[in-house]
Amino acid sequence: MTDLLDIWAAHSPLAGHAPDQITVDFLLPTGIYIQLDVPREATIQHIKLLLWKQAQSFPLFPALGEMESHMFECVNQAAVHEELEDETRRLCDVRPFLPVLKLVTRNCGRAERLLDSKIGVLIGKGLHELDAINDQEVKDFRIKMFRLSEERMQRVQMMTCTEWLQACFSPQLEPPAATAVTDGVNDRAADLKVIIHFDQSQVSAADPDGEQNRFHTFMLCSHFSTLQQVQTCVWDVSSPFKIVLVKGSKVNAEETAKVQVRAGLFHGTELLCKPAVSSESSGQRASSEHTWRDNTLEFDISVCDLPRMTRLCFAIYAVMDKVKKQKSTKNSHINKYQTIPWVNTMVFDFKGQLKTGDITLHCWSSFPDELEEMLNPIGTIQTNPYTENATALHIHFPEYSSHPIIFPPFDKVRQTDGRPSRDLQGVTAKILKPCDRTLKLLALIRLLVCGKKFYIELKEIMERDPLSQLCENEKDLIWTLRHDCWENFPQSLPKLLLSVKWSKHEDMAQLQALLQIWPKLSPRDALELLDFNYPDQYVREYAVRCLRDMSDEELSQYLLQLVQVLRYEPYYDCALTHFLLERAQGNRKIGHFLFWHLRSEIHMPAVSVQFALILEAYCRGSIPHIEVLKKQVEALSKLKSVNELIKLGTIKNARSKTKEAMLTKEAMMTCLRQSGYTETLSDLHSPLNPNVQLSGINVERCRYMDSKMKPLWIVYNNKLLSGDTLGIIFKNGDDLRQDMLTLQILRLMDLLWKEANLDLRIVPYGCLATGDRAGLIEVVSSADTIANIQLTSSNVAAAAAFNKDALLNWLKERNSGDALDRAIEEFTLSCAGYCVATYVLGIGDRHSDNIMVRSTGQLFHIDFGHILGNFKSKFGIKRERVPFILTHDFIHVIQQGKTGYTEKFGSFRQYCEEAYLVLRKNGNLFITLFALMLTAGLPELTSVKDIQYLKDSLALGKTDEEALKQFRQKFDEALRESWTTKVNWMAHNVAKDNRS
Repeated sequence: MTDLLDIWAAHSPLAGHAPDQITVDFLLPTGIYIQLDVPREATIQHIKLLLWKQAQSFPLFPALGEMESHMFECVNQAAVHEELEDETRRLCDVRPFLPVLKLVTRNCGRAERLLDSKIGVLIGKGLHELDAINDQEVKDFRIKMFRLSEERMQRVQMMTCTEWLQACFSPQLEPPAATAVTDGVNDRAADLKVIIHFDQSQVSAADPDGEQNRFHTFMLCSHFSTLQQVQTCVWDVSSPFKIVLVKGSKVNAEETAKVQVRAGLFHGTELLCKPAVSSESSGQRASSEHTWRDNTLEFDISVCDLPRMTRLCFAIYAVMDKVKKQKSTKNSHINKYQTIPWVNTMVFDFKGQLKTGDITLHCWSSFPDELEEMLNPIGTIQTNPYTENATALHIHFPEYSSHPIIFPPFDKVRQTDGRPSRDLQGVTAKILKPCDRTLKLLALIRLLVCGKKFYIELKEIMERDPLSQLCENEKDLIWTLRHDCWENFPQSLPKLLLSVKWSKHEDMAQLQALLQIWPKLSPRDALELLDFNYPDQYVREYAVRCLRDMSDEELSQYLLQLVQVLRYEPYYDCALTHFLLERAQGNRKIGHFLFWHLRSEIHMPAVSVQFALILEAYCRGSIPHIEVLKKQVEALSKLKSVNELIKLGTIKNARSKTKEAMLTKEAMMTCLRQSGYTETLSDLHSPLNPNVQLSGINVERCRYMDSKMKPLWIVYNNKLLSGDTLGIIFKNGDDLRQDMLTLQILRLMDLLWKEANLDLRIVPYGCLATGDRAGLIEVVSSADTIANIQLTSSNVAAAAAFNKDALLNWLKERNSGDALDRAIEEFTLSCAGYCVATYVLGIGDRHSDNIMVRSTGQLFHIDFGHILGNFKSKFGIKRERVPFILTHDFIHVIQQGKTGYTEKFGSFRQYCEEAYLVLRKNGNLFITLFALMLTAGLPELTSVKDIQYLKDSLALGKTDEEALKQFRQKFDEALRESWTTKVNWMAHNVAKDNRS
């Protein structure tokens, strides 16, 4: 939705004049309406003074009382009421939906209301929306976070300046980055400058109006409401678990359709028992309501055997009478059903109590591919907030006891293990239950008979990659020898967890007792335990304990995944949330990226409340950071307005490209020169890197790019490096999250190679998603695309791609003598790195406009819209027929123009092979990181099958010799078929030349 105030300003360059005054309608609490022209650059405080002066001549003015006791409200861009408590904001920055301001009487607690208003604007979701949620879990979480944040801010106030700096900013210096935005060599020494700004008004947590008493009273009432009650342990309830289907409403099915409900109980992705299926419904077409004759669904599992994190998953579908014969597809099992809305809910609530009573679940209509039993256990447990058109399933949880049924605390779990915890160590045999005795005794006998051979087989199972499936016999073997795994294969914990019979509460208790003495895993290995397959609370708490050993730098490396796996957490108050908040509030840089990773997805219904709660908690515990982040949010809002102006201008002038370019660029510059834009866009910390201070925009060098979404190319003067500039690309309309993931993995590859003493000069430039299909990309200085380098060397676009001397000549023009030798070495190393990386990650759509070279020689790739082998095709023919890009003009540079394969080419090939072997050693880590992103909604990462590409490209499961043989074949293929790449590049150059 377009900001009208900005659109008025945005149109002005095209119209030739700028409206300094805006006509605003004011609604007073006395019932009086006043229309007044006010300066668009005026602050809210100044506008209130103008209104007060004008209101004196209207009736009932004395009834208004004191001016300070009032504030404005407006309807914001999200179509909700926003209280303008912060009166230092300007009208042009408020972004109301319409130029209407309502004057309302302030309540007590102005300081707290001002903070709430700032946080609401900052996170993009008003806190009054959270206040309105009638959910005890939300209320309890906010109360707890408020208390913890208050305690943190009190500790901050007691810190000395040195302690505060050390607590908020990492004292460690970052290593020289390959993406340095200076023209010099990356290894050069840089001066360290520290700028400290003290804003006492932000650090103070004083509450002169006593608003905090409201929260203390609320907390006290909450404690009284949770008095100890008589409770029943779930393990004492032997009845089969069942639910009652009350009705389904707004079911989009034909009048004669046979609507059924399928329900399944899951622990992670493990189906605990056979799904239950309802009878066919009797539908009422007029109301789209359906009821079922046999409306009780009974499951083949006792209540006592339900794990704590059991999910109840539903699918509603209409069976088609006639199914057309068609070829089998991956969705063929869905084709016979008309509609499949789905929804999930937890069996236990956030307090561990078995749910009872009526509940309405609003379903989701998007149906993922390849779901087991048509159910979606990996989907969110949140119901669809858009209830108006959503299918609703009304169910009833029966009562099994006259008292609340609760999941036992950990002390009772340990008692159920059957022996004191001190006896766990060194024990390799257990008293077995009769139902399990036969299988497990056979496994033990096999161990005694086979000896070393059996141990080797167990070792082979434990060393498999995370995608490898375990058969039932292997699971039984691992579970029987769980103490041997603990002693000899501690890194095998994920496979042990997959071998637990979670539908048997005795096995679950034994596992949790063993978990208490399990050795700590390395943080990298522990990441796998946060996957959806491991939902148990104690497992995830153990994983977080391992993550606490991460340095801030390592945590920053994996923060993207850690934010995404918050989606797997069924309850707001969990160990991972506390860990992320603790580390973010202890290091400003981690807090910065945690904020943006959360805020960029707050528009998504499935995580909107959860992410808003975490953002609120972070802001309350990091009050000094609020103004810094607020400045960035406002700057991005201005850039979005400029982008919308450009899109509007290009549409109006679509018939004349010359006129379009001239008028639109003029409009853009005029807009950027306006004081409202200049002030907002100047003197802020870069969202891409909070260590970089963006001083002022160099308007003359700013432009927009000639692609569909008209990205902005914004050039900043660098405040710390006089004379240099920084470039940032702002995109509005493109989802940058897949680029962000790919660049994160490239950064990790660079780190792993450096740990192996192999520096391949990777350029993992900055990329950050900041909102719904919006974000920023770092401009790498002194670099150009292969396409531009080739086109400038030839007068004919079709011939440019075949000029093998173009790239080498371009480097010679910018480097001479020893500098040229260094540039070619940089090119050789970086080319090797990107050949291996693009092959392993299956990066597609590699044309000459998304491969770039720096003047210092580094080659690097950009624009990662296609990954994991999703190569583009045309007319059913794959456009890319090579495993990675290795053209003869690249070889020409590597060999410094010499013909034949020289020693330098041999070194290049050796770099590639060494790099490939390093990545293979860390194959499990790459699979884990992609698996943790499965629910992020990336278009080319939606199922485990997508990750299978990594397993194949890294040749996991093969020996190093076998894998190296496979890679060498791919290398030869890339070299042999490089002519196809040149043909594609020629076609791209011709198409680009025709567009210009």
